[in-house]
Amino acid sequence: MQDTRNIIKEKLTPDSKLTFKCHPGIACFNKCCTSIDILLTPYDVIRIKNRLGISSTEFLAKYTYSVLEKKTSQPMIYMQLLEEETHPCPFVDVDRGCIIYDDRPAACRYYPVGQVTHRRMDDKNETPIHDEFYVIVKEDYCLGFQEDKTWTIEEWRENQEADYCDEMNREWKNIMMKQDLPRGEEFDQKRQTMFYIASYDIDGFRQFVFESRFLEIFDVDAVTLERIRDDEIELMRFSFRYLKYLLGIHEEIDLKPHVAEKQKQQALDRLAQKEAEMVARLAEAEAKKHE
Repeated sequence: MQDTRNIIKEKLTPDSKLTFKCHPGIACFNKCCTSIDILLTPYDVIRIKNRLGISSTEFLAKYTYSVLEKKTSQPMIYMQLLEEETHPCPFVDVDRGCIIYDDRPAACRYYPVGQVTHRRMDDKNETPIHDEFYVIVKEDYCLGFQEDKTWTIEEWRENQEADYCDEMNREWKNIMMKQDLPRGEEFDQKRQTMFYIASYDIDGFRQFVFESRFLEIFDVDAVTLERIRDDEIELMRFSFRYLKYLLGIHEEIDLKPHVAEKQKQQALDRLAQKEAEMVARLAEAEAKKHE
């Protein structure tokens, strides 16, 4: 993971100043693309896999690895670096630099700026608030800070098109900030798999929607179906709705009436079973008192 020793511990705003410039002529060119954790977002995957002309399933299998986030057990994906001495990104050429530069990940666009989102609870109405700020990542080897180009953080974001990537990923990031499942439920392997497919494998998610029993279970209107059938960005946004359903954050996708009624009855049956078990335990405890 990112070495926090290289992060300057100062909270920056969009108006804060940054003196930095990276270009092919600089002596440290490409060094920041080696031995580094490159976190990928859903939108990153779509852009890169389309740039390569392959499916998201193939891209994920060939170029990424996944790690379960400690607090939530949700899968996060990172770029798989090459097994070479410097462990470079697979899309970096020694002379040309990044060969997918126009479609590079958001994390690469931001560098040397780091974006931090902190989730806290509002004391007044007990609703979550997401505080966002920026930090500078300053590696010892990086000579870009010695260049004479000065930006505001906001100008840097716009220049690198990181602001557009943020807009594409904002809903997903908000979902990732959700730390707890309802009623203390565990994020089991089945949910982890579905979270992975819905977040990152856009082609796999399309198959899941149109080639499984998905449309027999969920009530999706015709207009939405038409939009998500051929438009990957619309499908990505729809996948975020499914993720909210999966995590119990918000019911943005309705179940078919007969499915909803069945689930309601199953929930009532589970509740009745738990109540019966509790009564049995209390009766057993009371009986032991009189032994």
